[in-house]
Amino acid sequence: MNTPPAGTASPPSAVENEDVHQTRLSGRRAALLISTLLLGVLSFQLNASMVTPALPQIAASFGLAADSAAPVQSMFFLAGAIAGPVIGRWSDFIGRRTALLLVLAIMGAGTVLCIAAPTLPLLIAGRFLQGVSSAVFALSYIVLSENLQPRVFGTSVGIIAAINGGIGGVDGYVGGLMSETLGFRSIFAVVLVLTAVAAVCILRTVPKGRPHGVRGAMDWWGAGSLSVFLVFITYFVSGGSAAGWTAPGTLALLAGTVASFAAFWMIEKRRSHPLIAVHHLRSRQVWPVIATTVLTLAGIFAVMNFTVVLLSQDSDAGFGLSASLSALLFLTPAALIGVFAAPLAGWLAGRRGWIKTLRTGTALSLACAIAAALFADNQVAVMIAVAALGIFYNGLFLTAINGLSVLLSPKEAPASLPGINGASFGIGASLGVVIVAPFAAQATPAGYATALWISVAITAAAFIVSLFVAAPKGETL
Repeated sequence: MNTPPAGTASPPSAVENEDVHQTRLSGRRAALLISTLLLGVLSFQLNASMVTPALPQIAASFGLAADSAAPVQSMFFLAGAIAGPVIGRWSDFIGRRTALLLVLAIMGAGTVLCIAAPTLPLLIAGRFLQGVSSAVFALSYIVLSENLQPRVFGTSVGIIAAINGGIGGVDGYVGGLMSETLGFRSIFAVVLVLTAVAAVCILRTVPKGRPHGVRGAMDWWGAGSLSVFLVFITYFVSGGSAAGWTAPGTLALLAGTVASFAAFWMIEKRRSHPLIAVHHLRSRQVWPVIATTVLTLAGIFAVMNFTVVLLSQDSDAGFGLSASLSALLFLTPAALIGVFAAPLAGWLAGRRGWIKTLRTGTALSLACAIAAALFADNQVAVMIAVAALGIFYNGLFLTAINGLSVLLSPKEAPASLPGINGASFGIGASLGVVIVAPFAAQATPAGYATALWISVAITAAAFIVSLFVAAPKGETL
């Protein structure tokens, strides 16, 4: 049996704390809580996926070139990377319901700004405020762990995780259709209504009050230094791809990344109630979870959302499909499968073990990446490999890693690991794309194959790191 040391937490077992379990929600009340949190995460997800196809129209509406709309998405995701760790940890002190309502209020203000924005810079500012809603994911996982019976927790995590990749690809299509027929601001109007409904439901459904056993006050110095680090590493990853890894600007960003992380580390060592204690960062309960997330996202996201997309639309060295047909054949199946696979994966994790589910998902995702690389010239084989990732990556991996981030988070800072792990998703996805981009951009069979094999190597590293993840308390390997 592999158990974490004191300082990690998981939903208590019935044997350990029968009284606690009797106060947890079940049946209709549990379903209502899950549905409410689902509305909250949908507010974020639709903000991300429905706006993407509208980017060209957004730029055109302000009389600008299409590439000028890039910050509309980049600032949205940057805000999400910062908000997850900061607001997640703050919720330990102000309560989960208060934090959820705060996040939705900020997103609502940003949405109103996007609807009324007369200039692109103001719209981008609104998108930054909207991006704060990314914290809803981490907060939802924590609320579920604190309020549901352990036997229901796994399935509920899977339900929330299923939305992480969108609504089966339909949301992107609807966003494009709305943009073309009603204008891009209509998307923000829908998001605003959904946000208001989610806020009302959260106010009525999510229990109020602070978590038990949390002492001290919010570590704003740690939050600030971590935010600076996340900004630097985000721009370093994106800037290195655009300007070159040895360009002066890129090297300056690298120096800022190292310096800001060192500052964060030193600050956390000196705080009595840190954002997350340094000894936890060094433990098997924390760093392998973060590293597995970054590496798996880097490997698999680059396959599904970049290399295969370029390969499928390349008329000379690829399959020569249109953009819409490429999305229908290579993106939609995995997204649809993931919607159903994720809840089943959560159910399986709760009964067979979170660690087993994580390693199985990572290993089989690796097998899919290998299949795509081996048969990169065969459209049907690549389609099958990517569709299978809907089960193993969207289902098993994403559910297990999100659940483990809650179960292995330090007892005195239960929201710290889910928040930091949430920020790791964007870092990993960006890193994978910038690493393979130079090879896929060659637009040759050899270039695409090289990009896919690089993703295989990264995913293999992710599987190796996953072997170091500690099992939650009471779980055998």
